[in-house]
Amino acid sequence: MSGRTFGVSFLSTPNMNYFAYPTAAERYANGRPYFHPLAIKKIGAVCCETGRVNRALDVGCGTGQSTLALVEVADKIIGLDNSTEMLSHAAGHAQISYVEARAEQLPFDDGAFDLVTVGLALHWFDQQQFMLEARRVLRQGGWLVIYHDGFTGRMKGNSNFEKWNREHYLRRYPPPPRNKQTFTETDAAAYGFVPSGLDDFIHEEQFTPDQLVGYLLTQTNVISAVETGSEGLQSVAQWILNSTLPLFAGPKESFLFSCQIQFFKRL
Repeated sequence: MSGRTFGVSFLSTPNMNYFAYPTAAERYANGRPYFHPLAIKKIGAVCCETGRVNRALDVGCGTGQSTLALVEVADKIIGLDNSTEMLSHAAGHAQISYVEARAEQLPFDDGAFDLVTVGLALHWFDQQQFMLEARRVLRQGGWLVIYHDGFTGRMKGNSNFEKWNREHYLRRYPPPPRNKQTFTETDAAAYGFVPSGLDDFIHEEQFTPDQLVGYLLTQTNVISAVETGSEGLQSVAQWILNSTLPLFAGPKESFLFSCQIQFFKRL
């Protein structure tokens, strides 16, 4: 493929839905940091010329954190996810409704939305089917925004945590395989989109030792180990706590996350 590349990775729908398990969904609802307003503020600055859009769709919304953040820039919002369990934890709001459906089969009319967002979910979708559907449900000139927020595995001011993350945590619980194929301007044009910007930033999240454990228990490498029965949840939690507690100098430490936002305008 040719053309400028964007850091989007795609994967056909996996055999295992990591978010269909009740305990995994509960951990996700309780353990994920709410960074989404940082991303939505940047999205609004690019995609909302008058400050707001009328209708927005949040695909792969999970427990609704990303959907709730859209209240700041959209009047009517639909959060969509294919996991009943994840949606059961989604917070209600007068501007928001939730729909259970697949990203590859969006149950909406053509041109129904001004903005479609995908936060931390695109790598679980089928590339071709989702991009075709995203173009179909967006009005002409509407925006598709894809953003990722990744844990860097770094504790601010303590390089020993990065070593623990790399040499112990990720070796014990390796991430599930996923496609690292990049998405180019040529690819975007094939689906009727124009790449229209890229934003990335680092943000800090503060965790106590217990909160760090809660967050790491939401990662798919741990979900895979726990839900397939290779290791018990309490065993994983205790191992993480015991091995990271000595790395905390105080009651809370700051951890670094990297967010990347990609903007695509529908032709």
